[in-house]
Amino acid sequence: MWIFSGLFQAAVVTVLNLRTLPNRLASSGVAVVGMAGVVAVLVSILSIAEGIKAMMANTGSPDTAIVMRTGSDSEMTSILLNDDIVVVKDAPEIARASDIGPLASAELFVGVDLVKASTGTTANASLRGVEPAAFKIRNFKMVSGRLFGTGRNELIVGRSAAGEYRGLAVGSELKLGQNVWTIVGIFDAGGTVPDSELWCDAGVLAPLYRRGNSRQTVFVRLTSPEAFTAFKDRLTADPRVKLKVMREQEYYAGQAETLSKTIVVIGSIIGLLMGIGALFVAVITMYSAVASRTREIATLRALGFRGGPVVLSVLVESMILAVVGGGLGAAVAYFGFNGYEAATMNWSNMSSIAFAFRVTPALLLLGVGWALVLGLFGGLFPAIRAMRLPIVTALREL
Repeated sequence: MWIFSGLFQAAVVTVLNLRTLPNRLASSGVAVVGMAGVVAVLVSILSIAEGIKAMMANTGSPDTAIVMRTGSDSEMTSILLNDDIVVVKDAPEIARASDIGPLASAELFVGVDLVKASTGTTANASLRGVEPAAFKIRNFKMVSGRLFGTGRNELIVGRSAAGEYRGLAVGSELKLGQNVWTIVGIFDAGGTVPDSELWCDAGVLAPLYRRGNSRQTVFVRLTSPEAFTAFKDRLTADPRVKLKVMREQEYYAGQAETLSKTIVVIGSIIGLLMGIGALFVAVITMYSAVASRTREIATLRALGFRGGPVVLSVLVESMILAVVGGGLGAAVAYFGFNGYEAATMNWSNMSSIAFAFRVTPALLLLGVGWALVLGLFGGLFPAIRAMRLPIVTALREL
């Protein structure tokens, strides 16, 4: 029976506490806003990592693979000679088209400086030289203009890159290195990595950067997803070459993991530091609340209310304020940032990639949960003070 009695007493005290909230709107509002700020910032930063992981995970398909030099961890550190490329393209596991043969594109990847439309500063953009097979390997569509012509100084631009940088409209001219390029089309890769890139003919790009017949990677479309194991075993066991074979999805997922971990660490540190500040605000707010109700608490104690229900009532009030603040912060993060497009540096290849913030239900729950933790600890010490307050002394206050 004492359990039910204690819960009843806690409910009574909690109701009394909440009824006095209008008299403490200023201090309570500060606590709510503090919690909202912590949650909004934490969720927004972590949604960057979620957006990058989603963008990378959607790049490629189960039947596409990427081939690089053994020991390379990215395209930037890989070099494939012409003999390597010939061996790759001869693999029977590669799908073939009647007009162009094996669906394998030997590609070059370089960084070029472009001016960002939003800030006017320069950033390292991705310029990729591809072969005709690339258009049948990648999943994308032209939304404006046309494909570049073979052997011409022409570029097509990903949708995100076209919005991120200046001077990339169809018909514009762009000087890169010693060449002047004409933008002839814009393509949409469905929010995946190629959307942040500029594409041109690999045969035109190679002499510009003195690459000769060498390339960095070969992207291939296999006859089926199940053909990957045989394709990988064939190339890695061939004594003529030293090659590394990965599914395209696996390759980009690895890049996303490194980048997202960095963002999560940064976001967690910021959330922790801001949380400490919000914790102090909650402690001060609840101490003020206890102080303003000293006589009420003492009267209830004198009437037989135990200390436990008093502690619980203070904690409940603190956590209610935390939930309100956490919910408000979560709403700000979701409606203010979910789907917002931005760009960041991909440290694997030192180029800029575009992505969309992704505020997931799990992040919203994490934010509100963090607010609850702060509310719990913020109300703990004031609650203990309320319980330990001598009844006689409290009745003499105010």
